[in-house]
Amino acid sequence: MAESTAKPPRPRRVAKAKIPPLVDLHAGPTDISDTLIRTEAKKAAVWIGMAALLGLAIFLAQPLLVIFGGMVFAAMIDGGARLLGRVLPIARGWRVTIVLLLTLAFISWTAMFTGSQIAAQAAQLPGIVEAQTLRVLEWLRGHGVQFDMQSAEGLIDKVVGGVGQITSAVGGVIGGLTTAFLIAVMAIYFAAEPQLYRRGFAWLLPQGQRAHFEGTATIMGRTLRRLLAGRLLGMAVEGVATWALLAAYGVPMAALLGLLTGLLAFLPNIGAPISGALMILVGFSGGVDMGIYCIIVYVVVQVVDGNIIVPMVAKRTADLAPALVLGAQLIMGALFGLLGLMLADPLVAMLKVALERQSEKNESA
Repeated sequence: MAESTAKPPRPRRVAKAKIPPLVDLHAGPTDISDTLIRTEAKKAAVWIGMAALLGLAIFLAQPLLVIFGGMVFAAMIDGGARLLGRVLPIARGWRVTIVLLLTLAFISWTAMFTGSQIAAQAAQLPGIVEAQTLRVLEWLRGHGVQFDMQSAEGLIDKVVGGVGQITSAVGGVIGGLTTAFLIAVMAIYFAAEPQLYRRGFAWLLPQGQRAHFEGTATIMGRTLRRLLAGRLLGMAVEGVATWALLAAYGVPMAALLGLLTGLLAFLPNIGAPISGALMILVGFSGGVDMGIYCIIVYVVVQVVDGNIIVPMVAKRTADLAPALVLGAQLIMGALFGLLGLMLADPLVAMLKVALERQSEKNESA
């Protein structure tokens, strides 16, 4: 039988249904076809985002300053724990606890034994400053200096108001303000587990940036500890020396003037002239001889601090230009008050370290 040569029938082609695309491929009203315009639009979006972040930072400036204040206070605690570790080889947690207990004991001692005396002296200080300033103005008028007495009295009222704010700030530090309490609590958390927060912040950065951040954070911490150690040393020397020398001569309000001198020593460039002016005004309230003695005390204390303590500390801390620090203090003080004034110096030091590290990274790239 002959083989069949018939071909099997071809299967019928079934037309596939056209599925509409899920995404419309046509250009929309927000699509930019021009490459140059698209690039510039991205740049504009970046700048707008930075402006929005800047506005948010300004809006949240006070809480951010409180957080930074907690970091600064934590650096003090950490520095004390490291210093204690040189003579007491125990766990870091115990050393931090000892530093906190010593700080609490000092604050309690100040409040219990000198709080009432200083509070009474602080209430008398504005009146003495006003009376002495009027005496100076009358002396100037008697020697031919012409000025409007009413305007001068208005200026005196502002000065006295500023002195009242300073003495109120002293009482607030002794009594414990809400902001100071928040800073202290945050500082304890930061000082207890600093690596926890550093690792958490580094985790938010790209992997290629983490090593650079760790190096920068290490240098920042060391710089901040040394800077604050120098500040605390200067505060202690100026405050104790001023109190002892004034009390030895019988100058009124020696304890208050010593405390104000010590606290204002934390503010370089600004604190010393303010404390010196207050000291001299109070001194002349007890006579010319006492006033001259107060001038000598102020000069001696500032010479010792400026020529011995400051150079010794400056060799081991951030080398900050005085004009830069003063400008930062004026700006931060005008924007955020006393808290901004106190934190201006550490903030400038941290920014200086960050910029130097970024410059080194750019040069090595």
